[in-house]
Amino acid sequence: MIEFSFTRPKPTLQRVWIATILIATCAATAWANAPKSIKVQQETGRQAVPQEIAYASRPEAMRFADDMASRRDLDVQWVRQAIGQARMSPTVVRLMQPPAKPFSKNWRVYRSRFIDPIRIAAGAKFWQDNQAALARAEQEYGVPAEIIVGVIGVETIYGRDTGKFRVLDALTTLAFDFPAAHPRARERSEFFKSELEQFLSHQSRLGNDPTVPRGSYAGAMGMPQFMPSSWVKYAVDFDGDGKIDLWNSPADVIGSVANYFKAFNWQPGMPTHYPVSFDSNKPDMDTLMEPDILPTFSVTSFAAKGAVLEGDALKHKGPLALIELLNGDPNNGGSAPSYVAGTDNFYAITRYNWSSYYAMAVIELGREVAARMK
Repeated sequence: MIEFSFTRPKPTLQRVWIATILIATCAATAWANAPKSIKVQQETGRQAVPQEIAYASRPEAMRFADDMASRRDLDVQWVRQAIGQARMSPTVVRLMQPPAKPFSKNWRVYRSRFIDPIRIAAGAKFWQDNQAALARAEQEYGVPAEIIVGVIGVETIYGRDTGKFRVLDALTTLAFDFPAAHPRARERSEFFKSELEQFLSHQSRLGNDPTVPRGSYAGAMGMPQFMPSSWVKYAVDFDGDGKIDLWNSPADVIGSVANYFKAFNWQPGMPTHYPVSFDSNKPDMDTLMEPDILPTFSVTSFAAKGAVLEGDALKHKGPLALIELLNGDPNNGGSAPSYVAGTDNFYAITRYNWSSYYAMAVIELGREVAARMK
């Protein structure tokens, strides 16, 4: 039987922005005469953030524990004790709140966060140290090494920053205290209840302490930042040692990322995107943009709407999507958007993180690392 290892992660680098948020959190919770129960914090344009509390005192959390234990055939006292040890994290609540003011997306700024000398150098070393596993993953799953390397680099700088939050606290907070101001609050709360259930069920089956794993403020874990459901569905024992360890086994991480993409219909040998320009006559941008990142247009229908492809793109057999990457507000110091024609493989990368900016960062970091390897 394969075991899933949830050993304590190795120390990671602490980000400046996390330190800033923690300082702000400490200041907020230091108010005089603050009650021990949930307290309203007045923030201009933001939802109130409750103070840290233990979920053992929350009836709805205990009802969830009882129901989960019954449905999953788990020891009810173990589940109650586990959820009861979780503590509401004001920092997690704050990070999940929608921005107070609208902001303009900027691909160039976003790119600069991930395609930098530190990640490129770390990626080259990771590739060099794990060439055999990367080659085997590409052979078995059809996913190029540079895509796998790009994902791990964007997610955690190859394991340097896997997160400082207790996964139990993050998932429980988002399950029961997801910011109501978020436009999809109810849907996201239900999602995190499901992830909490997956996490606790898995920990119980393995006999692990659910308070040990650390991850992101959203409960993602390990080098590839898998959510609990992804860990259960897609993680693989790629090094053959009888357990799955996505914190300390690069081979398991590589195989698991490749397996994830294969599950989301990665097409071996297909490019992720092609260059695109537009007919001098006004293109039908509304129609081209309507499907968003979902590949919908054939090469012929793409061209009929004013999108211009050249070279190998004209021979593409599958559907395409017009991918728009904004570069700030052109009326406020920004520049014109960037566009590419995305394929099914571009869409597959967005199943890992539903963002075209994320997908392009993965692709470009992987390419930069691959170039460094030559």
